[in-house]
Amino acid sequence: MSFSHNGDFEQLVEQITDVIYARLNGEHSDQAKMCGCTSECFQRCPERMHRVVDAGAARIGLVLGQTGSARDWASLIDHTLLKPDATESEIRRLCEEAAQYRFASVCVNPTWVRVCACNLEGTGVPVCTVIGFPLGATLADVKGYEARRSIMDGAREVDMVINVGALKSGDDCLVEHDIRSVVQVAHEYDVTCKVIIETALLTDDEKVRACQAAQRAGADFVKTSTGFAKGGATVADIALMRRVVGSELGVKASGGVKSMADARAMVEAGATRIGASVGVKIAQEAAGAKTNGQPAPAY
Repeated sequence: MSFSHNGDFEQLVEQITDVIYARLNGEHSDQAKMCGCTSECFQRCPERMHRVVDAGAARIGLVLGQTGSARDWASLIDHTLLKPDATESEIRRLCEEAAQYRFASVCVNPTWVRVCACNLEGTGVPVCTVIGFPLGATLADVKGYEARRSIMDGAREVDMVINVGALKSGDDCLVEHDIRSVVQVAHEYDVTCKVIIETALLTDDEKVRACQAAQRAGADFVKTSTGFAKGGATVADIALMRRVVGSELGVKASGGVKSMADARAMVEAGATRIGASVGVKIAQEAAGAKTNGQPAPAY
């Protein structure tokens, strides 16, 4: 799918609106029929709503057009702090920035989920956490428990790392089972699940197989990287992942996105979410502000 023109997104927004009106009026829209659901689609199939909303059709259309604001760009960014030596004061500052700029989420290690949930209460900014991070070598049932515990602590999005070794060994069934163990827990609580495939460690064929496994397992997003491997997101990888998953899943670019230019390139290639530890810098660049420590503009 190409993201260089806004027409496709305007059409998608219209389709989403039709479905919502049908839901409210108790009718069957053409879109509802296409997905095989009744007018109760969004109520009975929360994962479908996650995919529609998190595809970010309206936001992507704005940021690639002429009307995209700093707020629009911020709404695509998971404001991230995953370093092992992060302190509580740094985590609280992350939350303050997320509330100020209205980022898509804060993304933190599981130990900080409860702190973030408390600090972000009432702001509308959800907490995202990572599962099986950063190696993906944890057993599937352990990943499932980690996801459930994080959700109980307040996580509304979970980014899980696949079993990279299993994928490279050709055991796609194990990879799919590994992903599904987290997806099922996440969707039980209407929580979004993103699947980190760690593109820097994979061949193109392996990237395709990883995306296909995530799609079969019912994930909501595929994501490039942990940021702890030898490389991060590339435009080529985002474009490849988008071609594989089509419009059904979101695509998150993470690792090495350091500027507004980087973020725009990823979105143009097909990303619908950006993971970055420099979210404030990107938002300030989007607003035309300096990033040398000057006070940030109000949004």
